Amino acid sequence: MIERAGAAALPLLRRLDAETAHRLTIGALALVPASALPAPAADDPRLAVEAFGLRFPNPVGLAAGFDKNAEAVDALLSLGFGFVEAGTATPLPQPGNPRPRLFRLPKDEAVINRFGFNGEGAARVRARLAARSRTARGVVGVNIGANKDAADRAADYARGVEELAAFADYLTVNVSSPNTPGLRDLQQADALDDLLARVLEARAHVAGRKPVLLKIAPDLSLSELDAIVACARRREVDGLIVSNTTLSRPAALRERELAREAGGLSGRPLFDLSTRMLAQAFLRAEGAFPLVGAGGIDGPERAFAKIEAGASLVQLYSALVFKGPGLPRRIVRGLSRILDERGLARIEGAVGSRAQDFAEGKAHGL
Repeated sequence: MIERAGAAALPLLRRLDAETAHRLTIGALALVPASALPAPAADDPRLAVEAFGLRFPNPVGLAAGFDKNAEAVDALLSLGFGFVEAGTATPLPQPGNPRPRLFRLPKDEAVINRFGFNGEGAARVRARLAARSRTARGVVGVNIGANKDAADRAADYARGVEELAAFADYLTVNVSSPNTPGLRDLQQADALDDLLARVLEARAHVAGRKPVLLKIAPDLSLSELDAIVACARRREVDGLIVSNTTLSRPAALRERELAREAGGLSGRPLFDLSTRMLAQAFLRAEGAFPLVGAGGIDGPERAFAKIEAGASLVQLYSALVFKGPGLPRRIVRGLSRILDERGLARIEGAVGSRAQDFAEGKAHGL
């Protein structure tokens, strides 16, 4: 029902400015009562993934940024996602950067955003997640960040853990958004080590040991990546998400005027850069923790390529703008088809099988 309605509304939504269309989409999904949502379809058991101590029915997730305030997680799970990541949630509400701040690049199937962690704050996110039915199924993570004017940003992340850990299946520490001034500086070795120490100390004081993931940028040098992975391994984080949006602008972009807008680029043009960084991270992690691949996924072949590059799970967001709400199920069905074609017993058997090729730039997007 939701998929059909969403597909029918897509032409109209594309005529609206991007942020208004997004807001209407979330608002409509939030109105669907849980009782009206279809029962989850049984996924191909070969696609199930065990990671971070959690079981995912399939490896295809919704990246943070789509449902910033956890308004519609159950409706989104009903589209066929194996997991949904809400947020980014900051301790206090904040408006983000001035509008316009979201731009479609239709010819490139790409998006530029400079939202700046706009959101209603951790308390509202916590209340919505707490109100979910006790019988609600599906893996829901929360992406956490710092307020723009925070004097101590590490303290904001620790507070996010304290407020949200009880109601999330996992937490993602987002230090890679390009739209909050200075935030990416937290990826530097000393700052990151202090941040992770404080985040993990906060986790130790809340009930349950919820997995903590770290989300990094695709624009890192390999020496910076070395330091980040070494820190993540030393602090024993549970996983790495590679990657956030990029500040770079590939030469092949066709929407030249829109490409000049400030902000992070996502969508199809991000695939090669993010997948190479994913593969490099996989080789450096040496199995210490699972990786989540994000950036440029718009079909089953690209999702599978991320897995071959080293991802145990994958996330998408921007492609929904161009491909519509039926995309998650199409990818999941396509992954089953690829397993048949490759003669693989389980999707996990493909993880990292071509990491070296992607790391060396010998494999590319489709």
